[in-house]
Amino acid sequence: MKILILCTGNSCRSQMAQGCLESFDRYNEVHSAGTTPAKEVNTFAIKVMSEIGIDISQHYPKPVNIYMDDEWDYVITVCDEANESCPIFIGNVKHRIHIGYEDPSVLNGPEEFILGKFRQLRDKMRKELYELYIQKIKQELE
Repeated sequence: MKILILCTGNSCRSQMAQGCLESFDRYNEVHSAGTTPAKEVNTFAIKVMSEIGIDISQHYPKPVNIYMDDEWDYVITVCDEANESCPIFIGNVKHRIHIGYEDPSVLNGPEEFILGKFRQLRDKMRKELYELYIQKIKQELE
């Protein structure tokens, strides 16, 4: 299955989602990108994913336009529609899905507070993406 995950900065939510989906099935080809990519993957995202055995430390933000000519089984947007505009992917896609998550990279406060929010996001994202994987993606593989 070929999956593209999109958000705005490609620094945390889409990177975390990519790591989760890759961990469910190593045969899936999963990529992530953003409309305005950040300079690097958020260090809190790397840390909280490593806590559950998923290494995204070698990931880097990429612009969505590098994937426009590819064909995708799934394009999943993970931005929070209330606070930002989600990218619209006009490439060749079988299934488009939106699962909105608030952007934890905009949080301010003590490190433990921010880490706690990233952990909450990670756990919610992992659960919801696993349900999507089992209910839709895996069904297509069988």
